[in-house]
Amino acid sequence: MANSLLFIPDISGFTYFVQNTEVEHSQHVISELLEVLINANTQDLKLAEVEGDALFFYKENEIPSQEKLLAQIETMFTGFYSHLKLLEKNRICPCNACATAPNLQLKIVVHCSELQFITVQEKRKPFGQSVIEAHRLLKNSVPSDNYALLSSEVSKFIGLPVHYKSKLYNFVEGSDVYDGKEIRYVFSEIDKAKLKLNPFAIPEVVDFKCAPSVVLTTEFGISGQQLFEYITNYSYRHYWVNGVSEFEYNPEEVTRLGTEHVCVIDGKRLNFTTVTKAANGNEIVYGERTTDVPVDALYNFFIIRPLSENSCLLTVELYPKAKSLLNKFLLWLFMKRIFRKSMSTTIKNLENFVKNGAVNG
Repeated sequence: MANSLLFIPDISGFTYFVQNTEVEHSQHVISELLEVLINANTQDLKLAEVEGDALFFYKENEIPSQEKLLAQIETMFTGFYSHLKLLEKNRICPCNACATAPNLQLKIVVHCSELQFITVQEKRKPFGQSVIEAHRLLKNSVPSDNYALLSSEVSKFIGLPVHYKSKLYNFVEGSDVYDGKEIRYVFSEIDKAKLKLNPFAIPEVVDFKCAPSVVLTTEFGISGQQLFEYITNYSYRHYWVNGVSEFEYNPEEVTRLGTEHVCVIDGKRLNFTTVTKAANGNEIVYGERTTDVPVDALYNFFIIRPLSENSCLLTVELYPKAKSLLNKFLLWLFMKRIFRKSMSTTIKNLENFVKNGAVNG
């Protein structure tokens, strides 16, 4: 029987991250990162299990070459840190989960052996001593939480020199004892500054040269961060947004700059994109832009200013944009009143939603 590959990317800092941050947002962040790692699989690795903060891949009866295996590891580190950079640059949420996500790190453990399998609920999974060893190698004496570790079995099989060096890698030897058995390996800490991160869209920060056409201000008896969650978490939108029959959005991601969602009103689909503008002091700003309106564009901004631990002031600003003379005339004639009336109803619905315990928590 030929050697098979065991490949485990593990997100470092996950336990601390979940225990010390808002649980729902931390779950979304980890879910996104796991998806990124799965999509970075270039060697047709099979996913045996999602193990909380880790993925357990294997490749049966085949081990990629040294070049391909090191490239696979680099691709996963690149995808992981590119996504963390996106989360950092496009973040609008002030919660601890979103603020500390860029501190997460990645370690990848690679092992090989002849594999045994068991079938559980009609799914075939790797089983046996080599699987146990691969998982135990996650608990090692490497003085870092950001590294690639290859067991000596793997490094010998692919012909990797013990002290292999490249632009990204600088392997050194290590070993640990598990249940009285020494397992040797080589590892290389990964300097993310040496990764060529993937590009992403530059966030849109709007700078208006005019006053908003509509301004509405309301005080709420909850914290600013909680109100921000109710506004930016689209799963709550149908409780308070005026006239909307349906929302379409990705429930597995935290709202950030560039996030898109769709509101369906009277059968008409309105596409929104998250934007922002400069905030003053301790204000929290969330904005949306749509072009699916009778004028050229409409910008809505929700500006939250904390007043105390359990109260905040919400200011809603609307900036309708019209370029043509016709659209400007429509805006002057009646669109501003329509926008004001609709947003006033929406804010009143939001007040009722909050006062009624926000769907009982």
